Amino acid sequence: MANFFSKILNNLFQSDRVADEEFYEELEEAMIQSDVSYPSCMRIIDAVKREADRKGVNLTKDVQKILKDYLLDTMSVDEDYYNFEKEKSIISVIGVNGVGKTTSIGKLAYHLKKKGKKVILAAADTFRAGAIEQLVEWGNRVGVDCIHQKEGSDPAAVVFDALQSFKAKNADVLIIDTAGRLHNKKNLMEELGKINRIIDREFAEGYRETLVVLDATTGQNAMSQAKMFKDCSQVTGVVLSKMDSTAKGGMAISIQAELGLPVKYVGEGEKIKDLKRFDAKKYVEDIFAF
Repeated sequence: MANFFSKILNNLFQSDRVADEEFYEELEEAMIQSDVSYPSCMRIIDAVKREADRKGVNLTKDVQKILKDYLLDTMSVDEDYYNFEKEKSIISVIGVNGVGKTTSIGKLAYHLKKKGKKVILAAADTFRAGAIEQLVEWGNRVGVDCIHQKEGSDPAAVVFDALQSFKAKNADVLIIDTAGRLHNKKNLMEELGKINRIIDREFAEGYRETLVVLDATTGQNAMSQAKMFKDCSQVTGVVLSKMDSTAKGGMAISIQAELGLPVKYVGEGEKIKDLKRFDAKKYVEDIFAF
């Protein structure tokens, strides 16, 4: 998952090298090459420098341990972050076209069904050509109901129908596919606001979760999307799709360090099982596996 990151850090941490300004400049360059944003990079390096000064260490092998501990602390996702997997939950999933949003929803439905949950899908991304058919197909593959209307329908009307089905069938989780476009922030906020008001009215007692899906291979573009969606809605977590050998890996750090959004799931392949909870320990270990 972080092989690229690992390779370019390989030559930095030598046991007898002093962690001077040249070293920190090289570390900064390595992190930026790995899709860590500049603000996140500076925040991390400043924190590492302060801790190294506090401990009175100046060899790169010691700085490596400080950096590793800092990243693990930054990236860790508590079990409480997954409470929605245990509760009666409404999960709204947002993300731009092409990031793997609908595929991630299908995989998440499979993940939850394997845990014994009764899942219903709502095809509320009604304006993207083929989105409804794609989600219906995923519902068939996973073996869960998908509530939908015709293309171009009011997304809030789809959500209303899905909530009625959710309550009537006493389901555990409703996953809503919505908000596939960013060209107009005002329209996006209005659409999400209308959907949220429907949920508040029809199922106020439900546990709420809003996940934004980001393509891990798109670097800073994905960060821009994350910021936009965070401004438009109450995002509670991130799904990183396409987090395989083509992804540089550093974006996950920026999302948490700069935006304060926990990465909750990663998609590492095309198969239905290829969506997993984010493992911060494995992620950090992979970075330093050289």
